[in-house]
Amino acid sequence: MFADAYELVSHFLYPLIVSMRLYDKRVRCGLGSFIILNDEGWILTAAHLLKPILASSEHKNEIAEFESKCREIQEKRELTAKQKRRMLQRMKPNPDWITNHSFWWGKDGVRIDEFKVSPEKDLATGQLKPFDPLSIKLYPTIKNPSSLRQGTSLCRLGFPLYEINSSFDEQTGNFSIDNSIFPVPRFPIEGIFTRNVVTGKSQDGKLEIKFLETSSPGLRGQSGGPIFDTRGTVWAIQSSTQHFPLGFSPKVKKDGKEVEENQFLNVGWGAHPEMIVSFLQDNGIAFKLSDY
Repeated sequence: MFADAYELVSHFLYPLIVSMRLYDKRVRCGLGSFIILNDEGWILTAAHLLKPILASSEHKNEIAEFESKCREIQEKRELTAKQKRRMLQRMKPNPDWITNHSFWWGKDGVRIDEFKVSPEKDLATGQLKPFDPLSIKLYPTIKNPSSLRQGTSLCRLGFPLYEINSSFDEQTGNFSIDNSIFPVPRFPIEGIFTRNVVTGKSQDGKLEIKFLETSSPGLRGQSGGPIFDTRGTVWAIQSSTQHFPLGFSPKVKKDGKEVEENQFLNVGWGAHPEMIVSFLQDNGIAFKLSDY
């Protein structure tokens, strides 16, 4: 059913690899998705994928404060070396502070200098630089939000169920992604449009914060990717997975003990086309809207 749509969407869907070097020198990687909207190189993805940028800024201040306190202890002449060691040992840094981060936008040598972000809508956009418009054969069409039929079969596409590795060069301050991971495989998952979910009003009061729910969950690596119909038209941008308790707990045996297993229904939430359209219009970004 979605074979043709899968091929169409694959033209404008790319993986986003987020690499982070932490305070204790561990390197952590995350994988998400994004789509290229138009021939000017503007992209659309989930805002929560950009959290390391904000976190890194906050952590930078926390690291500076921590290191300043350590220097103050070391510079106190009235303390013996033993006293200084004891005080410094009580100073506990956060090993998960982000000291460096990098975003890889589908290929080497491409960057985004500035983002337009709406955390409440979980949408973010930016312009790829440099960008060759001839490198994309097809750009997406966004679903007209005036006619959404519940029960419509939809498909979600992204890059889940895959291990990503990168390393950090302490001398150059650069990340290096393991080339053996490429190409990053796509993975589709089908579901139907179940409900519109309204979580509140936007901060300016002009718009409902609305998500499109599907009967299938979004998987890690699909965040920021498209939820689309059999024509390849984008209905939503994957945002989160919600877990609803089903109200029954069958008993099973584990290690000889009887335990209850709580059962949940996992559903996907994607940024609603109403929010996508308003977000792009508010930021003056060109996009194609469906005629149905």
